[in-house]
Amino acid sequence: MRKTLLTKEFKATLLAAGFMAAIVTTATTLANGCGTADEVFDCQSVCTRYHDCYDSGYDVDACRQRCRTASENNPKVREDADQCEACIGDKSCISATFNCAGSCSTIVP
Repeated sequence: MRKTLLTKEFKATLLAAGFMAAIVTTATTLANGCGTADEVFDCQSVCTRYHDCYDSGYDVDACRQRCRTASENNPKVREDADQCEACIGDKSCISATFNCAGSCSTIVP
């Protein structure tokens, strides 16, 4: 009887450990994924704004993909996309051009 009880306790311990490992893995994945989602949003926002303000034929999807790839390889691009998006905010196209060119120029032409 004692042997069966230990086996059940051991199984319960393993199950609990596995459950905790799954929680930690999920939390880590979600935390790492947030940066990626934020980068995609920043890139999309900046590229779309360029399309809307300056070039209606501008390929937003290609811009977003270039920005996303560059941001994966260079933290400066991520910073620039964040700064650019924050800068352009609700500014007019002309105001955004004069005030945000520095951070936005690494994302769009």
